[in-house]
Amino acid sequence: MARISGVTIPNEKQVHVALTYVYGIGPKTAVDIIKAAKVEPTVRVKDLTDAEIGRIQEQINEKYTVEGELQRIVAGNIKRLKDIGAYRGTRHKANLPSRGQRTKTNARTRRGKKTTVGGTAKKTPSKT
Repeated sequence: MARISGVTIPNEKQVHVALTYVYGIGPKTAVDIIKAAKVEPTVRVKDLTDAEIGRIQEQINEKYTVEGELQRIVAGNIKRLKDIGAYRGTRHKANLPSRGQRTKTNARTRRGKKTTVGGTAKKTPSKT
């Protein structure tokens, strides 16, 4: 069980794939880190030595912002947009897409489950 930046990465996966389990490290960044640490990218995590894990951790600490610190930065950026009243901030407040996508249809991921507005209540017969 290798821990990198506070995250337990899976043992059975190759190193370049397992590194992407850390928030802030994608496929390209993972390959760059492995090259800088001089580790074979296709070796499994369970086969890494302590020295190799240390080199990988060192590269991440030197050059990248990951996990909790990155999440704090992103949350701070969103909070700043909300506080200054920017358009993107208001979209974040309203839980709507902030990058120009249409919302008349689609946008279900951001807006949540569809709620029907009218036509659901049974009409009582009126006296005439």
